[in-house]
Amino acid sequence: MSVGIIGAGALGSNVARLLAKSGISATIANSRGPESLKGLVSELGPSINAGTVSEAASADVVLVAVRWVDLEKALGGLPAWNGRIVIDGTNPVEFLAPDSPDRNDPNNPLAAYGIKAIDLAGKHSSQLLRALVPGARVVKAFNHLDATLLPEPAVSGGQRVLFYSSDDAEAKAEVRKMIEQTGYLPVDLGVLDVGGPLASLPFGSLAAISFIKV
Repeated sequence: MSVGIIGAGALGSNVARLLAKSGISATIANSRGPESLKGLVSELGPSINAGTVSEAASADVVLVAVRWVDLEKALGGLPAWNGRIVIDGTNPVEFLAPDSPDRNDPNNPLAAYGIKAIDLAGKHSSQLLRALVPGARVVKAFNHLDATLLPEPAVSGGQRVLFYSSDDAEAKAEVRKMIEQTGYLPVDLGVLDVGGPLASLPFGSLAAISFIKV
């Protein structure tokens, strides 16, 4: 089963590192093109290739790892999904520039972390992403941990937990298999309407918590 990663920032690059360590091949892409990823793929070795966004999006399993504000642009004009699996790794936050006045906004509880929550009008992120990938089977995963932790599934003699959720049982099983292959302990949070909000940054009750099975 082929794997594609759309987005090569903190999340996309660290999932690529995790896959490379686990011997899982993938194509990673960003908006700047394959040439901009030469350094990353050289670091990660032959199992990770740089490609175009369309090439990454043509894989059997595609991780969406772009910033929320770039989501619609990144997913526009891609090939038909035709039942392929899309892993929603997004979180509805805006990353603030160092000189942004929002970094000093007393009404923003996340200002100290350099981020700001995006109001989704009562919806959760996978509801909105699903509308941008018609025909795909959406699984929420890889979004609830600090991205820099992702390449290290083993810690303190134990095994990190990775949450996932989906409305599609077969898609969920495929993603669970991938999570297990990378060394994580997969924990099923149920359907998207339940698991998505629980594990989504910034306010999900399970977000940013690194559980360890010992």
